[in-house]
Amino acid sequence: MPAPLALTMGEPAGIGGEITLKSWLSRAEGVPPFFAIDSPARLDALASALKLPVALQEISEPGEAASLFDTALPVLPLELAAEAVPGKLDSANAGAVIESIKRAVQLTQSGAASAVVTNPIHKSALYAAGFAHPGHTEFLAELAGPGYRAVMMLASAELRVVPVTIHISLAEVARTLMPEEIIRCGRVTAQALARDFGVANPRLAFAGLNPHAGEDGAMGAEEIEIITPALEQLRAEGIDARGPLSADTLFHAAARKTYDAAICMFHDQALIPIKTIDFDGGVNTTLGLPFVRTSPDHGTALDIAGQGTASETSLIAALRLAAEMAAKRAVWEAG
Repeated sequence: MPAPLALTMGEPAGIGGEITLKSWLSRAEGVPPFFAIDSPARLDALASALKLPVALQEISEPGEAASLFDTALPVLPLELAAEAVPGKLDSANAGAVIESIKRAVQLTQSGAASAVVTNPIHKSALYAAGFAHPGHTEFLAELAGPGYRAVMMLASAELRVVPVTIHISLAEVARTLMPEEIIRCGRVTAQALARDFGVANPRLAFAGLNPHAGEDGAMGAEEIEIITPALEQLRAEGIDARGPLSADTLFHAAARKTYDAAICMFHDQALIPIKTIDFDGGVNTTLGLPFVRTSPDHGTALDIAGQGTASETSLIAALRLAAEMAAKRAVWEAG
């Protein structure tokens, strides 16, 4: 059997614990074996408070998880510095949140786990404790080792999207968009589609930045000066790079059948369509790392934490996709 998935704690005051428990309760629906790197006491208290019939079993190493998974949720213990109160951030627990991510990466890189699946973190709580990274993705790239730069993909059954620029203002997008970054995203995405998704000949559709993809310069020159030269370079490398295409016609059902991933120039250009098409089933996937990492495509939802109303759908999708990607990568690496 493949190694189990390593599931991180995420923000202890958020919904991560609840959706972890609910995902284990859905194991009969094809949820792959996983173990939580978390506080057993926190999960047990949460299960009791929400009346979720989850049996917990502490483990000392990931290899124990597969045989336990049918009857108990395996937990690799990681203690918190302070009691976790749903909806109330406490930076005292930031160290445990960070350690959970580190352990997941270490275990996956060693082969003890097959992939990393991360519960949502709350950046402000980590920043207060001195966390120096913009978010999960950049931290994971650092943990991967020197020279790694990650690319974020949002994936669902109907659509895969990659934003070239992410958490910057629209005013900054046009100033910072560079051919080199478009080329990098195209290369990493094409490789990941072949290696981790089993797409033999990846087709990439590149959105323009401006309305109507600039309309030959009438609505902006970025397509001519920045995007087109990048696509010409990708095509010269043998990558099927299409565009730049008008974003307003790129995401309807017929258009989606013509490509395997859409490369978008800014955050909302990518995330609005996928969240509209499949809000609960979207998965945040990190490309370009030496290990597979997925995450549910939502945040910590502090406003509903501890109420028993959080949906586990996206986390289950993340667990399933992580297992599928890890299996395809293993076949790819075996040649």
